[in-house]
Amino acid sequence: MKARFRSLAVLALSLSIAFTACQKDKTVEDTDYTTQSSAHSDDQSRFSSESDAVSNDVNSVLDITAGFSGRTERITAICDATVAVDTLSNPRTITITYNGTNCLGNRTRTGVVVVSMAAGVRWKNPGAILTVSFQNLRITRLSDNKSITINGTQTYTNVSGGLLVNLPVVSTITHTITSSNMSITFDNGSQRTWSVARKRVFTYDGGIVATVTGTHVDGSATGIAEWGTNRFGNTFVTQISDPLVFRQSCSFRLTSGKVSHSTNLFNSYVIFGLDASGNPTTCPGSGTYYMKVVWTGPAGVTHTNIYPY
Repeated sequence: MKARFRSLAVLALSLSIAFTACQKDKTVEDTDYTTQSSAHSDDQSRFSSESDAVSNDVNSVLDITAGFSGRTERITAICDATVAVDTLSNPRTITITYNGTNCLGNRTRTGVVVVSMAAGVRWKNPGAILTVSFQNLRITRLSDNKSITINGTQTYTNVSGGLLVNLPVVSTITHTITSSNMSITFDNGSQRTWSVARKRVFTYDGGIVATVTGTHVDGSATGIAEWGTNRFGNTFVTQISDPLVFRQSCSFRLTSGKVSHSTNLFNSYVIFGLDASGNPTTCPGSGTYYMKVVWTGPAGVTHTNIYPY
């Protein structure tokens, strides 16, 4: 009789363990990271695109004041900002103050970006370096009134030399952008620090074309463009799998490319430059591009979603 009770007890314990294990497996498999994967993909896309937009603004001002002629001047080259250039100080500075004017069509910007360059340096020379300081740069997307606020410093290096105004006479111009302290405040109030390592290669095809790749390497992982902690508190690494392409003829919007996100919870990849059905599309001008977000959780189940950007 005792042996029978022991057998029943062992059977009950085994069933309990099996049930618990099944419940755990089901929990892992049923965990839905759609919200996190889509939100992080949107955050990374907005941050990188807005950083590149600032870089475009900086380049446009540098082209206008290419020689830093030795006088203090005030110029306007950006529709939603005023620009002050001071070439008397050392370092010389360009201060871009964004005023929130709704002239971009899809977003507004407020805040300040200060560009610093050592005396005696000319941006057109190979190896020239700029320091770009983001000071409470707040970008608000008009479609949903969501915003991100960027602080921190980036280092621009004109690897090849040359000015964008010289395209297409100069066939290719290469810049790099690096940072280890970019602070991003998201619309939910969370604040995170990201690092950046990007290369922008400029060519000309009916307008300026910027092709962006990642330059950071971590072990066997290459092509890393950003890394840090996302709004949900999870560490991430973003690799540019296929170069991101921005075209002046498409209002410098992101027209194609693919990035891969690795987090401690899920892996995902994002394809840009699509229509609402998920097919590659041509430049829509002021129309809408879509991105396809594909994520895989711990159980190996793959999910696909399409969102506008």
